[in-house]
Amino acid sequence: MIEQLIYLEGIEPAALYGVNDSLLNRIRSFFPKLKIVARGNEIRVYGDEDEISRFDDLIHSLIEHLQKYNRLSDSDLDKFLAGEYRPADMREEHPDVLVYGNDGKMITARTVNQNRLVESYNANDLVFAIGPAGTGKTYTAIALAVRAFKNKEVKKIILTRPAVEAGERLGFLPGDLKEKLDPYLQPLYDALHDMIPSRRLKGYLEDGTIQIAPLAYMRGRTLDNAAVILDEAQNATTSQLKMFLTRMGRSAKFIVTGDITQIDLPDAGKSGLIYALRILSSLKGLAVIYFDERDIIRHRLVKLIVKAYEEKAKDEPR
Repeated sequence: MIEQLIYLEGIEPAALYGVNDSLLNRIRSFFPKLKIVARGNEIRVYGDEDEISRFDDLIHSLIEHLQKYNRLSDSDLDKFLAGEYRPADMREEHPDVLVYGNDGKMITARTVNQNRLVESYNANDLVFAIGPAGTGKTYTAIALAVRAFKNKEVKKIILTRPAVEAGERLGFLPGDLKEKLDPYLQPLYDALHDMIPSRRLKGYLEDGTIQIAPLAYMRGRTLDNAAVILDEAQNATTSQLKMFLTRMGRSAKFIVTGDITQIDLPDAGKSGLIYALRILSSLKGLAVIYFDERDIIRHRLVKLIVKAYEEKAKDEPR
């Protein structure tokens, strides 16, 4: 009899074990000659070398499945135990899924322009996604970045925003610099928490695989082998946006999102996003997708609110 220790890396152990160890107990019943002891993210197994080897192969296949889909169903486990599971099964059944979020949530492009963003990202290294709040442009962009990372197309994800006050002033907020800036970056954390299990996300943030930082922190860097998203770009000045765009390194994919109707700069006319769209839109390898109220997927009132503001803006002198 030999002993082997298996670490469950990059997954939530509960997703493998099931509720009240229901999945783990089914795995145990499939290997009656083995003694299997699970504690936290470690499984210690005792028994014959050949049986342990089969068990090890199964567990690592299940780990790989969970890392990709964040969910292990009873039917999935049945297929694994019967040796019938194929990695392409889920992709063939749901070809439009960008990424599988927590609990197997299928995250897809849900509107015409979200689909255009996906297609443009696949075909270009730099994409601008412009439109009002609630259109899903940032959420879809982050899903694309997570997909690229999970598919090993990039080695890291970098998310950034300008730290510009929208009625409040940073200096009066409590806490240190990170605590002052985190509220500006919270929407980015929220999207990531939808798509990556908490423990794994914490590890990625700690080791720098995923980085979330204010735009000013991008200065002097070369961002290569990365999926990079600049959110709320309408609040970047011309010099800031030029600085950001010139950070692009080899094998990098950039998405710039913004809403030119919600500029919080003291002088709205100095938005770097408006200037960049004017001078860069015709460049080869770059795409611009314009979202509108038809893409809004929040509460139905949001669509009406955006439309009312747009109609009023048309009537007011510029």
